[in-house]
Amino acid sequence: MSTIAIIAIVIGALIVIALVASAARRSAQRRELARTQTEAHRDDAGYERSEAESHRREAAVAEERAKRAAAEAELHDERAERSESRAG
Repeated sequence: MSTIAIIAIVIGALIVIALVASAARRSAQRRELARTQTEAHRDDAGYERSEAESHRREAAVAEERAKRAAAEAELHDERAERSESRAG
């Protein structure tokens, strides 16, 4: 083989090796990006679940307060009726 042919084969092989290495690196970067995005989505979902649980607890507390207020109002109504019947 001539020297030029050998040089062309070596240069071609180096180009192929560089392309394969570049493709492997891009693939690894894509996998890392996908892993990072998946982790971010999981973190977001965890935050949303935490917020939902917090709102449920707040709603339960508000409901309990409303029940207490209704019971107090009923107690005051009963006291008012008793006072009116005694005064009447």
